[in-house]
Amino acid sequence: MTSLLWFRRDLRLHDLPPLLDGARDGQEVLACYVLDSRLKASAGPRRLQYLYDSLRELRDGLDGRLLVVQGRPETRIPAIAKQIEATSVHVTEDFSPFGQRRDDAVRDALGDVPLEASGSPYLVSPGRVTKGDGSPYKVFTPFYSAWREHGWRKPARTDAKSATWIDPGDVDGGIDIPAGDAELDHPAGEAAARRGWKDFVEKSLSDYSSERDRPDHDGTSRMSAHLKFGTIHPRTMAADLGSGQGAQAYLRELAFRDFYAGVLYSWPRSAWWNWNKAFDRIDVDEDAEAKKRFEAWKAGKTGFPIVDAGMRQLAETGYMHNRVRMITASFLVKDLHLPWQWGARWFLEQLTDGDMASNQHGWQWAAGCGTDAAPYFRVFNPTTQGKKFDPDGAYVQRWVPEFGGEDYPEPIVDHAAERAEALRRYEAVR
Repeated sequence: MTSLLWFRRDLRLHDLPPLLDGARDGQEVLACYVLDSRLKASAGPRRLQYLYDSLRELRDGLDGRLLVVQGRPETRIPAIAKQIEATSVHVTEDFSPFGQRRDDAVRDALGDVPLEASGSPYLVSPGRVTKGDGSPYKVFTPFYSAWREHGWRKPARTDAKSATWIDPGDVDGGIDIPAGDAELDHPAGEAAARRGWKDFVEKSLSDYSSERDRPDHDGTSRMSAHLKFGTIHPRTMAADLGSGQGAQAYLRELAFRDFYAGVLYSWPRSAWWNWNKAFDRIDVDEDAEAKKRFEAWKAGKTGFPIVDAGMRQLAETGYMHNRVRMITASFLVKDLHLPWQWGARWFLEQLTDGDMASNQHGWQWAAGCGTDAAPYFRVFNPTTQGKKFDPDGAYVQRWVPEFGGEDYPEPIVDHAAERAEALRRYEAVR
């Protein structure tokens, strides 16, 4: 008997529940990955590079026994299952709107061969933590309390030796893993994820609560891309978190990740539309001047140093510090009055860790139109934010070396005036 293990957002061999399911009763397992052209088109070069590098490491961990094919999963997975006479196909469950549509199509195409989903990319799967009446939470704080009370399982004990792997050499359609042409500022793959997490726990976790908002310091874990691709599971990380202030602050961030995944699962329309539909009426700028300002924002040439530093860090590395993500997002929606979707799309294209749930709902928080949104009257002042979180100017100096010189542009807007204008527009839809 054979089974098919279809990797997606779980590019690892440790703590992988579907691996246990696929190998049960002594079944031989074929490992495969499907390069879906739809995801390639929306991923951006750095996210694709991370994917390719992680796939190469996964293949090496399996001594070459990873089949990579290209095409639509609803065509490729049934064909592979038929060729190896698989009695089942095993996956980590995907709760995103796209993932659920894709899996429904694959399930239909498989016919009598079951698509068995187990586990998820989260500590607690979307839909598990609900209010007393069964409805999803709309506010993070009560969700967080219920989430902690619900708890989560211990890491699954799996590795490369957990299955007898089928050599994919005789299976039709295999391709070489693309090389990619982007540079990553952090290495990809499971080994890098596990090393990076261990290093963070040993050196930085205790100070995380005080250091995480400082872009001029190296106080964050840089695990977001690893979590995006599942080269490490958050259970593996949570097992190392104790009761210290830094550890609990980090756990809260993992809870936010679960919360936003649950919001997108319950309200799939919110991927690109305002979660709070009242904001569908808000006045946004979309004319030629708006597009010109958008280009200045993307290029890091707004004349606001902390904003420009963040945008240049993003363009050069595929990463931006989380505090600066909030500052740059607030600037786009409240100083430039542009649609949050413009910024969200740019971030998804540029970020190595671009995640639909976290990105879209982080943007809606900044725009005031999502769950737990920033109060409409909270408009980040980029100058005071820069002084507070980059007090010595080290972050700005690193990414905007011409700041203070003749080559640095004047501010493209007057923050005080645009703040007043933003409040006027927000009052109109309250």
